[in-house]
Amino acid sequence: MDYNAYIESGILELYIAGVLSEEENREVYDMMLKHPEVLQEVLEIEAAVLKLTAAVSPGETKQLFPNIKKRINHIPPVHDTKKETKVVTLDKPRYDWLTYTGWAAAILFGAGLLWLLNTNNDLENRVVQQEMVNGLLETQVADAKNNLESTMQLLTSLRAKDIISVPLAGQGNFQNTYAKVYWDKTNDKILLDAQGLPEPPRGKVYQVWSLTLSPLTPTSLGTLDSFIQDDNKIFSIDNALESEAFGITLEPEGGSPGPTMEQLYTLGAVSSPGQ
Repeated sequence: MDYNAYIESGILELYIAGVLSEEENREVYDMMLKHPEVLQEVLEIEAAVLKLTAAVSPGETKQLFPNIKKRINHIPPVHDTKKETKVVTLDKPRYDWLTYTGWAAAILFGAGLLWLLNTNNDLENRVVQQEMVNGLLETQVADAKNNLESTMQLLTSLRAKDIISVPLAGQGNFQNTYAKVYWDKTNDKILLDAQGLPEPPRGKVYQVWSLTLSPLTPTSLGTLDSFIQDDNKIFSIDNALESEAFGITLEPEGGSPGPTMEQLYTLGAVSSPGQ
């Protein structure tokens, strides 16, 4: 193909725009190697596009449309035809601003498309965030409802007619500690309010004991493994024993077969029901 006809075909503009296939790109590349005129034409097209892009760069967004309009619609001033004028013939550049109106439109379209994509992503992110907030609120409402139901159940248990209340006072070096047992013999359970106990040190756990006094016999009711995690510090514990007293000691994790008396934090004797 004659290189002049090849230049006039418009394929070089499409090459610069990056819309050709791989095979067509290779064809243009081969033509540039064979014909310096084709290479020169490509360089001139690139220079014109770069000039236009710089003129309407995003840094001058307020002047974007006026700049393009000014360059596309630029018309030399009209001289008075009544006066004698000297006509000078100028070589018209092959690639003037009007030739690249399509390039300007493409740049504007690309910028607009990018803005729309960013806006769409922002909207999607806001929707996701709102859904997360709504989900969190629903969870909090459900938790509050469950907590309210648990609180009502607890109050009902504590107000039962036959409930036995057993205060546990601080012992020895732990005079400032305290706890309270609510014992309902009808269901063989106790509710232990351990709010008056400090957080156990690392590697230690509180252990609850049921005691008979004659002879003194301690029986473990278990350890308070979730003491730190439990905000209310109220624990439901099975107790089918004929307890005469309750005590709480501090033991190694896993508990001990017998109470460590040096670590006896609280102790309290059982009185008659209703007191």
